[in-house]
Amino acid sequence: MKKLLTTRNADEMALLYAYLQRHNVPVTVSEHGDELELWLTVSSYQAHAKSLIQAFKENPELATAEVLEDIQSEPQAQRPQSFLQQLLQQAGWFTAGYAVVVILTFIGLLTPLAESILGAFLFNPDSFEAMPWAQPWRFFTPALLHFSVLHIVFNVFWWWYLGGRFERYYGSKWLILAFLFCALASNTSQFIESGPYFGGLSGVVYGLFGIATVVGWQNPRHPLFLPNGLIIFMLVWLVIGYTGLLWVNIANTAHTAGLISGLLVGAGIRALTLYGQNSGRKEDSQ
Repeated sequence: MKKLLTTRNADEMALLYAYLQRHNVPVTVSEHGDELELWLTVSSYQAHAKSLIQAFKENPELATAEVLEDIQSEPQAQRPQSFLQQLLQQAGWFTAGYAVVVILTFIGLLTPLAESILGAFLFNPDSFEAMPWAQPWRFFTPALLHFSVLHIVFNVFWWWYLGGRFERYYGSKWLILAFLFCALASNTSQFIESGPYFGGLSGVVYGLFGIATVVGWQNPRHPLFLPNGLIIFMLVWLVIGYTGLLWVNIANTAHTAGLISGLLVGAGIRALTLYGQNSGRKEDSQ
């Protein structure tokens, strides 16, 4: 994260924030004492953000007119969006692309190609012990496999909901890294515990849940903030999986390992964010 501006003028900050949001610049505002700080969440937008801020300072009346135009035209031009429309707009390219691959893989498992797909995507169908070092993609491809409609609907929904928000806020690079880390941890742990015959995106989903719990903790303004009721539901579902009360086999180890890996990623992101904020404040004070 990069600090763009500090001010005590709340009206100016609100207007600048709306102006940058209008131009699709990913920014957030935090409070530090009696000052408001504007932070850029994706560094690749830095040049664009600075040029817009300069334009805002040089001609605040024009920026104000643009924002007011949006506000005034919104009731006539826009209808309240449905939940489905909000979901479709929420995903970045990696979230959407991976969801499509998961769905196509599920469809493939319903065809005569099922045996070939399983042979290509299972962790290591030839062994219950050996790691697939010669075929490293197998550490990640079990996350593509789903074996029932309920299984894929649950996982794709949460992947889209959590992964989409994560990608929009932190960028595609961070989501890809989080996916790889959580998939590696959850799939490898499940293989060690039960062998190669498992699949599903739920280990990664629990990883994203862990990330969201940490980075959005007690911060309702954060895009990944999760209400306490949802956190409790996900944890209760995790525990129920170990009881054997559910009607399907659950990859419990993958869920737990995914959650732990996600908590670690979330802690790392939060530490880097705090470090970036503190570094920015030190630079300003010098």
